[in-house]
Amino acid sequence: MSFTPFKLLSMRGKTKVLHMSWIAFFISFVIWFNHASLLVLIQQDLGISETQIEILLLLNVALTIPARVITGMLVDRFGAKLSYSVLLAVCSLPCFSFAMAENFTELAWSRFLLGFIGAGFVVGVRIIGDWFPASQVGTAEGIYAGWGNFGSAVAAIFLPGLAFYFGAEHGWRSAIALTGVIALVYSVIYYFSVENLPPEIAALKTRRPMAMEVTSIRDLFLYMLSLVPLYATISLLAWKLSTPATPVLTEGWNLTIHAVVWLLFLIHVFQLVNNNADRLSQPIASIHHYQYRQVFILAMAYLITFGSKLAVLSMLPMFFFKTFNETQGTSMLDAGFLASSFVVTNVVARPAGGWLSDKIGRKLSLYLFVAGLAGGYCLMAMISAQWTIAATVAVTLLCSIFMQAAEGAIFAFVPLVKRAITGEVAGIVGAYGNAGAIVYLILLTFVSTGQFFLILGLSCFLLLGLIYYLEEPKNYITEIMPDGSLLKIALD
Repeated sequence: MSFTPFKLLSMRGKTKVLHMSWIAFFISFVIWFNHASLLVLIQQDLGISETQIEILLLLNVALTIPARVITGMLVDRFGAKLSYSVLLAVCSLPCFSFAMAENFTELAWSRFLLGFIGAGFVVGVRIIGDWFPASQVGTAEGIYAGWGNFGSAVAAIFLPGLAFYFGAEHGWRSAIALTGVIALVYSVIYYFSVENLPPEIAALKTRRPMAMEVTSIRDLFLYMLSLVPLYATISLLAWKLSTPATPVLTEGWNLTIHAVVWLLFLIHVFQLVNNNADRLSQPIASIHHYQYRQVFILAMAYLITFGSKLAVLSMLPMFFFKTFNETQGTSMLDAGFLASSFVVTNVVARPAGGWLSDKIGRKLSLYLFVAGLAGGYCLMAMISAQWTIAATVAVTLLCSIFMQAAEGAIFAFVPLVKRAITGEVAGIVGAYGNAGAIVYLILLTFVSTGQFFLILGLSCFLLLGLIYYLEEPKNYITEIMPDGSLLKIALD
């Protein structure tokens, strides 16, 4: 990795990689949430019900859970350059099919497949971690994620206007198709603009692509245990889609999906044991040890922060429209602008969270941000039709700042767990974020909006107890190079 000064305005070396990667992530987020601010238009055009809208919101984040785990393995094996380019190109196809959908079934399948593009985040975490030293990686990861996440805000702000520009009745189709064209074009640009690694280091890869390496028997069992919530969340989604309220799956399909999900879980566990059996049968040098507990706590933190963000982001435009339409004449376009305030702070707050982690410590920063987020959600629970727009935006911005900063602090940790498996660590942590989104979106169908925000606040308070068990990274990390030599990576 390069230890040269961090020049943000440069388009050379590591800074060029950063800019090209956050743009790729930005585009992936535009596509991932290109439907949220257009749901009213889609509903009017195709006549879908409120229940079907709820189903689309769930499907949008369902595939991202396994996608992030799989992509984490693939990026460690094939590199970010190829992984990001292929992901953008392939995911443009369901984007086009969503734009051309003529009924709910076609919408649902396209939205489900588009969930794979949410895995793009994992690719960037790996390449940024390889190009930047630890003293800068928190800031760099924060910029990558913060500026990239802003894609959802841009989608909320500009896509409704584009839809009306193309034509009020079917304009949403052209607006969504345009995002697919952009992704397809940029996939080629990205491939020819970046390299996987800086020239001064060789690749740090796992020996096998099928499961993460652990360094103790205890961590092996903890990893197995941590996989259960990911597979259980997919089962939970299948159950939800088979209930009378959302009757998408028949009982037969529901049981089949459960059986397949848990069969895949057993295969994953077998691969995990097989990948680690030989190395755990003999002593492992202490310099190569890492604690999987760190990964699990970071995953839970991301489940609560990013998971709640995705859930809120999916429902916020519709919530603001229904809350303020009658009392303040808020249109769907206005609601999109209001909802964008929930993510617009990404540009500054997430990089700031990473930067502060680099300066005062990752654990302390995460404590402060999660505590602030808990208070922010409690305030959002009080929003009602009697509130002014200014007060609503102020509270939404406050909550957003703490959330984005907390996410920045989490991913200031991730590249420092163990460099060679950064993609897989990011995949697990990211998958938990999407699992959280599904859990929270399903929860939203059973409680009022006010109760929903209070539950989010309580989740953050509980997370503070888990953060206590996080450990700051050591002064250096030692990695095994492909030729068997050791690379000592300083963290200061």
